[in-house]
Amino acid sequence: MGAVRDAKKAYRLLKKALRSRSAVQRVRRRLGDGEQHPLEHYKIAVYFADGAVNMYQMRQWYRPLAELAKKWPVVVLSRSATGAEKLLDEDAPPVAFVPTVRDLEQFIATQDIRIVLYVNQNTRNFQMFRYGRRWHVFINHGESDKMYMTTNQYKAYDYSFIAGQAARDRLTRTLWDFDVNRRTFEIGRPQADHYSGALPYTPDERTVVLYAPTWEGDRPSAYYGSIATHGEALVNALLATGRHRVIYRPHPRSGVVDHEYGAAHRRIIAAISAANSADAGAQHVYDDGPELGWQLAAADVAVVDISAMVYDRLAVGKPLMITRPVDDRASVDTNGYLSDCEWLTAESAHDIVAEVERVHADEAAIARLRMWVQHYFGDTTPGVATAKFHAAVEQLMQKWDAWQAHEMGAVRPDEDDDDEEADEDD
Repeated sequence: MGAVRDAKKAYRLLKKALRSRSAVQRVRRRLGDGEQHPLEHYKIAVYFADGAVNMYQMRQWYRPLAELAKKWPVVVLSRSATGAEKLLDEDAPPVAFVPTVRDLEQFIATQDIRIVLYVNQNTRNFQMFRYGRRWHVFINHGESDKMYMTTNQYKAYDYSFIAGQAARDRLTRTLWDFDVNRRTFEIGRPQADHYSGALPYTPDERTVVLYAPTWEGDRPSAYYGSIATHGEALVNALLATGRHRVIYRPHPRSGVVDHEYGAAHRRIIAAISAANSADAGAQHVYDDGPELGWQLAAADVAVVDISAMVYDRLAVGKPLMITRPVDDRASVDTNGYLSDCEWLTAESAHDIVAEVERVHADEAAIARLRMWVQHYFGDTTPGVATAKFHAAVEQLMQKWDAWQAHEMGAVRPDEDDDDEEADEDD
């Protein structure tokens, strides 16, 4: 049995290697046929070491980065062939495919990159950290109260862009010897200035419910996924009313670790398809597309797991419920919004219709929601977050100039301030 298992594992690894090699060849052909990157052109790089499965982490930044690139040219440093293929297919910034460290070194040597942005905590980020004389900045791929948002890995970056006061409080409370005031910039959520996508249905009198669960997680502390515990019950109940429209947008990694979780996910998709076949006017939606924005804005009520989707929806300021994890080992930070949110337990998932009606009409709950929006994102007036994002980049560019001047023989940048204060005292 051991020999058979080893042979199957070797076969899977071989297939994976062949797929990867084929993807590398396709990407190189595509980039070879296109324009070459102009020399000394890019000032900002986004480092992305992941493959196609984690593209959701990049997609939400496409439009904010396109706006940023109007002043400071932006390039994506893609380490994975499948990730590079997706970036080339989509509305991403220009892509440099750098699968090896040598490729990375050669490209870096041809550019004037002063800021490197990171959307996740991939271990290969450390291969980029080796390059000094540029700022390494963690921008993340969403705001949340998950354990991921307080990892000690924040200390590896020169700076981090955070959403607002909630993130500042969270980092201050959790990380030892980390100067939050000096090493973070509050930028709100610039992605919210660029909500995208068109409605795939015709609006009518139905109450629209967005169900956006996360994946099952790969360790007990991250067991936030609800598809197998809440999802089937709540979706089936809503499909049965004839008064609701379901938008089902699961995490793209749903079922990667747990086969039963994946099976429940597929049953929900089948139930939505059957409901649409039985009633063409229902127009329920299984949404696995790259566009994120229309779902958040269109839904009357959202049901989400503990994930960045909580805070994506929170920024809209409309009713939502959070699924309470069944596994007691799941880490739940109840110091922030989750201490005051509308929980949906697995037991109450069967009563989702009544729960939706309750939160949809609860003015007090909506007022609390608005208070938390301010706490997490600050001023959500359209355009304000984008302005904060650009201002943070501008400040880092000025810091880069100051250190470059120091390299040319001037005093250290932090000494300039001390000297000015000393002159004033004199």
